[in-house]
Amino acid sequence: MEKLQRLLAEQGLYRGRLDGKFGRSVRNAVEDLQAEFGIHDDPWGVYGPATRRALEG
Repeated sequence: MEKLQRLLAEQGLYRGRLDGKFGRSVRNAVEDLQAEFGIHDDPWGVYGPATRRALEG
């Protein structure tokens, strides 16, 4: 989970602590990522396969 937080932070989407928890701020960052990249294949706020591909390349 820290990796997800770090990757989101590198994109400027997450500004919280790298604590390995999937809290509200991480979910909001995932939602922002999904909106920015037009990801509709994963549920909103869920770090699923399509969202992972967009973030991790």
